[in-house]
Amino acid sequence: MSETVFKLNRVDTRVGPVALVTIDNGEDHTKPTTLGRSALESAAELLDRLESGDWAAMLLTGKPFVFCVGADIDEFTKLRSAEEVLEGTRAGHGLFDRLRTLPFPTVGAINGACLGGGLELALHCDARTIASSVRHVGFPEVALSIIPAWGGTQVTPQLVGPEAATKLIVLNPLRQNKLLTAPEALELGLADRLLQPVEFVDESLQFAVDLVESDGVERPAPDWSELDAVLRKARARVDDAVHGATRAPYVALHLIAGAKDWSLEEGYAAEEKAMADLLVSPQAQASAYAFTVVERRSKRPPELPDAQPRTVQKVGIVGAGLMATQLATLFLRRLEVPVVLRDLDQARVDEALETIRADVGARKPFLATIVEGGTGWEQFAGCDLVLEAVFEELDVKREVIAEVRRVAPNAILATNTSSLSVEEMGADVGLHFFNPVAVLPLVEIVRTPRTTDVELATAWDVVRKLRKRGVLVQDAPAFVVNRVLTRVTTVLMDALEHGNTVEETDEAVLSLGLPMAPSVLLQMVGPRVANHVLETLHGSYPDRFPLSATLAGFANGSEEIVVRGDARRTVDEIRSDVLEAVADEVRHLLEEGVVGAAADVDACLILGAGYPFFLGGITKHLDQTGVSERIVGSTLAEYGKIPA
Repeated sequence: MSETVFKLNRVDTRVGPVALVTIDNGEDHTKPTTLGRSALESAAELLDRLESGDWAAMLLTGKPFVFCVGADIDEFTKLRSAEEVLEGTRAGHGLFDRLRTLPFPTVGAINGACLGGGLELALHCDARTIASSVRHVGFPEVALSIIPAWGGTQVTPQLVGPEAATKLIVLNPLRQNKLLTAPEALELGLADRLLQPVEFVDESLQFAVDLVESDGVERPAPDWSELDAVLRKARARVDDAVHGATRAPYVALHLIAGAKDWSLEEGYAAEEKAMADLLVSPQAQASAYAFTVVERRSKRPPELPDAQPRTVQKVGIVGAGLMATQLATLFLRRLEVPVVLRDLDQARVDEALETIRADVGARKPFLATIVEGGTGWEQFAGCDLVLEAVFEELDVKREVIAEVRRVAPNAILATNTSSLSVEEMGADVGLHFFNPVAVLPLVEIVRTPRTTDVELATAWDVVRKLRKRGVLVQDAPAFVVNRVLTRVTTVLMDALEHGNTVEETDEAVLSLGLPMAPSVLLQMVGPRVANHVLETLHGSYPDRFPLSATLAGFANGSEEIVVRGDARRTVDEIRSDVLEAVADEVRHLLEEGVVGAAADVDACLILGAGYPFFLGGITKHLDQTGVSERIVGSTLAEYGKIPA
């Protein structure tokens, strides 16, 4: 990747020369601009010219579609000591403070993605404009177990108040890294003007000129009166999200509160000390690994064949239940091609169609006219892709696939099965989506020995166009996510059946920082589904997946725990047993070639089960804590590379 530079151009105006500065790395928008060591050197040279020149104002913007997405994470991961981190954080503070104290008005013109250090850069300007098309503004650092440490925790609350700053810096990153759109950024107070993209730079320049001729932008003073209540509510939400397993959100809250009384220099110093501690922590290192797994490996895995995908111009969905309805809605919205549904009951189909049309019609009315449904098979004729989402019974799915094959012999036939053999049911490929479909980004793309390269390439291309993240897996019982989660369930059910309470088993898992208590997850998935997956895995791996009378009872509507003995474990012992079971199961996934590397398991758990970055999915945590070495004999990262 080319190095980021700060390009300076002179624009003559009625108030004098305006410095038009563009942050650019010489690449297109698919390779966003970041701030590494060379970028900071370029910024220092720019500031020398700005401080020594006769400028009336400065306008700072980015290359097309990107303002700046913050620090270069590759360089961050190479920092090994607190002293190195301290030096880098202090260098950023020095530069950003020089920007803040320039002797003329400065405007950050946010024309595209503006994240982390990029947002801190903009916030050190006197004012900001933002293009109405911008969809990605925020501070993702806490999701990476670090903090915005180039002044973000200090200038943000001073600009928008502690409540808005807490939302932006702490709570949004813990909500699957929620980012702001341009109107939301304006409403929060981060930007002063919302401008249309077509004349964005010209109108931003005019805004800078207006600042020279006025007394600046009038803004309400930040409201600190409810600081204690804001912090109390935020800490409660952080506890619910991470259960104390990572320190970054708590540290960020402390720094935001400190901004009330500290000078900016004191705030900078506090950020430097905090960052020097956090960045070298296991959680931050695991987060950097997880970021790489999710953002890079899952975009194009090495196992993806170099084949031309087929064009998909019509999609069929077999089923009209909740999952099928969600899938049909997604395909219609993203692909914008005709979709047909089929179920046994026309009334059920009509109900699904009504739901789908109401959803898509509100955004693009024409989409509501290209979705149909019925009870016959002939409507699938002409489909390029048909996805079945019917009851999890192998014989039922075999019958469905055979009927579709009869009327649509040229279609790629896919299954949304959560645990059954794709090959045995006769499907070409598995496309296992996760519920709720609109929220969870993962699709396990399942290849069988009969799947052709074109079929796999088409499946990958469709998943990409659906704006989901695919992970390639081999056809094996329950694939990856459900297999790992079910292995955890066997440990927890065994603990319950030997005298432990639900509260104890929940605490054992939540204390790792996982997003949801196992008892709540079980109710969301449904005990019947969970027990079905267990039965499937028991059929293939009876030693590792023993059947549970308690889970079977839950599946039949009972709430009784079937106690088999008195061998209660401590919460720590349960947690240890869970981690050891997961390490063992990942070993088997690697040995069987279900995935190509431990990183694929992590991508699946992060994207499909909400596992946190600060665990690195899970295998990074297992490697860091010595569990992998104890159970597997090496790290899981290396195990997949060792010949069996």
